[in-house]
Amino acid sequence: MDLLALRYFQTVARLEHVGRAAEKLRVAQPSLSRTLARLENDLGVPLFDRHGRRIRLNRFGTAFLRRVDRALAELDDARQELDDAAGLERGTVAVAAESLLVLTEPLRTFVPGHPLVDLRLSQASGEGMAEKLKAGDVDLCVTSQPLTGDDIRSRVLLDEAVMLCVPAGHRLAGRGRVGLADLEGEPFLTTRPGYWQRALVDRLFAKAGLDLHVVCEGDEAAVLFQLIDAGLGIALVPALGLRAVTGSAVVWLDVDDPECRRVLSVAWREDTYLSVAAQRFRDHLVGHFHARAEPRSG
Repeated sequence: MDLLALRYFQTVARLEHVGRAAEKLRVAQPSLSRTLARLENDLGVPLFDRHGRRIRLNRFGTAFLRRVDRALAELDDARQELDDAAGLERGTVAVAAESLLVLTEPLRTFVPGHPLVDLRLSQASGEGMAEKLKAGDVDLCVTSQPLTGDDIRSRVLLDEAVMLCVPAGHRLAGRGRVGLADLEGEPFLTTRPGYWQRALVDRLFAKAGLDLHVVCEGDEAAVLFQLIDAGLGIALVPALGLRAVTGSAVVWLDVDDPECRRVLSVAWREDTYLSVAAQRFRDHLVGHFHARAEPRSG
C-alpha cells in the first residue's frame, strides 16, 4: 500500500467510475485498474462491488474511504503547515460562493499583492458549499445562508438590506418603498431552490400568505438587471448590487419588512489546518467588507 494508491482509490471512490477517475488523475485506465486491484489484494477484501462497467463502494470501501480521507487530509495539512512555518506564503486557496460577483472587488485588491497564491473559485448552493467544505474540497465558503456543522465556523462580512428591483415605468417604480402585499401577482425573477435569494423570497411570501409567481430561475447575477430592464419581471436584490448596475434603467425600492436582509459570511472548518494563504484571504475578505459596511438604521 502506497500513498499514490490511496489517492487513486480516493478519486475512484468519490466518482465511482474508473474512466472518469482516470481522466481526472491523467493516468491510463488499465494502470488505474491494476493499482486498485493491488490495493484490494494488499487489504485482503474487495473495496467495490462491480456490475459490468459500473462500480459502487461496498461496506469495506466505505469504511476504508473514511480513514483514507482523514489520513490524506492530515498529510496535506502537514505539508502546508511546514510551508507556512518556513515562510513560504504560497499554495492553493479554494473558495466556493453562491455568487462569484461578491468576490470580484476583494480579488481585485488581493491578487496583485499575493502572486504566489493560486486562488480557485467555484459556485454552489448552500447545501453544495457545506458538502464541499466537509469533504475538504474548499478552504473557504462565502455564503448568504448558515452552513450547518459542529466544526464549521464563520464571520459576518456584510449585513445589508435586500431591495426590490423593478423596470423603469413599472407601476411601483415611483413608490420609493413597498410592502409585501404590493408584490402579489407580480412576475418574479429569482434563483433555483437551494440559493439564498430563493430561500428569502419563499420565506417572505409564505409569511405574508402570498403566492409566489416565478417566471425565471437562474444563477447569472450579471444578467438579472438586463432581464428586469427588458420587462420580464421584478426581483429582490441585495443593496450591494447597486454598485454592479451598468447600462440598465432599473429602479430600486426599499421593502417594508425588517427580515428582507442578506447576511453575507465567510465560513471554514475549524477541525482542519487553514493555510496562511487561506487565513490571509479570509482576513482580507473581512477587512474589505467591513470597510464598506452599510450602517443599520434603528
